[in-house]
Amino acid sequence: MTAAEEALARLGLAGDAGLPTPYVELDREQWSRLREEHPMSLTQDDLARLRGLGDRLDLREVEDVYLPLSRLLHFYVEAVHGLRLATSEFLGERPSRVPFVVGVAGSVAVGKSTTARILRELMSRWPHTPRVELVTTDGFLYPNVELERRGLLQRKGFPESYDRRSLLRFVADVKSGMPVVPAPQYSHLTYDVLPEPTEVRKPDVLIVEGLNVLQPPAARPDGGSTTALSDYFDFSVYVDAPPEHVRAWYVERFLRLRETAFADPQSYFHRYAALSDDEARATAAGIWERINEPNLVENIQPTRDRATLVLTKSHDHSVSHIRLRKL
Repeated sequence: MTAAEEALARLGLAGDAGLPTPYVELDREQWSRLREEHPMSLTQDDLARLRGLGDRLDLREVEDVYLPLSRLLHFYVEAVHGLRLATSEFLGERPSRVPFVVGVAGSVAVGKSTTARILRELMSRWPHTPRVELVTTDGFLYPNVELERRGLLQRKGFPESYDRRSLLRFVADVKSGMPVVPAPQYSHLTYDVLPEPTEVRKPDVLIVEGLNVLQPPAARPDGGSTTALSDYFDFSVYVDAPPEHVRAWYVERFLRLRETAFADPQSYFHRYAALSDDEARATAAGIWERINEPNLVENIQPTRDRATLVLTKSHDHSVSHIRLRKL
């Protein structure tokens, strides 16, 4: 190994065959030290409200993982705002504060929704970003009747099951500073898009969470490419874990849902509430193998290297490694 390659390795910037990688790798202990004096503002009650079903999130996890990330995002928000002010001055335009957009991606059951909620809570407590909105891409799924018409009901969550044009328009409208932008909502009880949208009103920060938010642009017939949702992101997070861990978490969550959401007679999945443990495990494993695992392998996991930051989880749901894009 040459001196240059050794230097890259020490910085965590050595890739395959000695080629540089744009990421620096940090273990949890190294990352946690980067919190420095960033204040802890969440309580145990806050975590109980924000934690997703099956997530083993405690205050130590917030202190070690999410407070350093919150500090880093604070730097990004201020730096991007300064860059936009400089651009406005160069163009002779009246400066205005543009919403900072964060994308959060990852598999079903990996804990990306909890990550997004924790970030929203932390960022909303900063002095310069009190208005933080969180929107999930579930609301931009085609309604069940349309998915059934297109033969996509069993591919719900795959890229083609989303109204990508509406999702792009929504984020572009928020980013452009429109005062009110409607956002469709999704019900996990009825497993369908709700008829009435919510409203997003000029947030300081918009967090967009979903399976496929880091999809690359698609090729057009003329040789060009379409606009990707991630083109509007100022920062992106991918929540990662080995597929065998995510499969176990998915099955565990399915078992818990029998006693909670599935028990509601209005639930789309109420038929699963009476399953025995063995039947529920077999059913969950079948759904994972038919739908969620192929989507993860074919569409979601390949977008991991497009993220600004990757949080890698261990078997107990705790984050063990962090990968940050530097170049």
